[in-house]
Amino acid sequence: MSSGGKAKSKKAAKAAEEPWLKAELRKLYQGRSKRAVRFRYGLIAFDIVTITFFVVSSVLETTTALLIVDFSIAAVLIADFAARLWIARSRPRFLFNIVTAADIIVIATLLAPAFTENFAFLRVLRALRLLRSYHVLRDLRGRYPFVKRNEELLQSILNLAVFIFVVTALVYVFQVEENPQIGTYLDALYFTVTTLTTTGFGDITLQGPAGRLLAVVIMVLGVALFLRLVQTIFRPQKVHVRCPDCGLNRHDPDAVHCKHCGRVVNIETEGD
Repeated sequence: MSSGGKAKSKKAAKAAEEPWLKAELRKLYQGRSKRAVRFRYGLIAFDIVTITFFVVSSVLETTTALLIVDFSIAAVLIADFAARLWIARSRPRFLFNIVTAADIIVIATLLAPAFTENFAFLRVLRALRLLRSYHVLRDLRGRYPFVKRNEELLQSILNLAVFIFVVTALVYVFQVEENPQIGTYLDALYFTVTTLTTTGFGDITLQGPAGRLLAVVIMVLGVALFLRLVQTIFRPQKVHVRCPDCGLNRHDPDAVHCKHCGRVVNIETEGD
């Protein structure tokens, strides 16, 4: 028997040894059937809904209804996390993934009110669920031509959104209890955007040495990183054409020569 045949036999034997539930979960999470595709569409929709809910709920007052929603989402996230951990090819690799770490933190913040006071900053940490957006974008890329065509633009918008919400979370966590000017997540978002855009109205300022140091860091990031992220959204997107000489595969839409080696590149256009 060939080595390829032996490998397939071993794989089939291993699959046959798996518990029925584990095999079914693997088909749902990794299979290509219509049922698996619909299941993953459901996961994508759930990710989008929870991300939106966490961002919006960070500015709302804590109520019993909100806690019920929190615990319900936590139950779904725990079930999803347990299923993905169970079927993972390499569990250490799965556990040390940054998206997995963000999911663990989000689950912890959802369950925290059952054991302690519902600290407001814990709800802000749920914005880490935004990291799941990269996974969502990757899944949508292979299924929708629009997403594939505009992947760079969508990636830039996502990077900008994640950056703003992470910086806002830092401002809120470090200032909410000692700065009377920052009482809600919306106040922190307002300060962050005005600082990153160098508008700086001055009606909200960070308090204390740590706050001033954080403000300096945000201003430096605003000049260096924030403006660069905004530029990537509005500048023309690169086209993917591989240069046969040097291998460069990203060029300006109107490029005639490869900017790396100077060879003439033939970029298809529709004309004026």
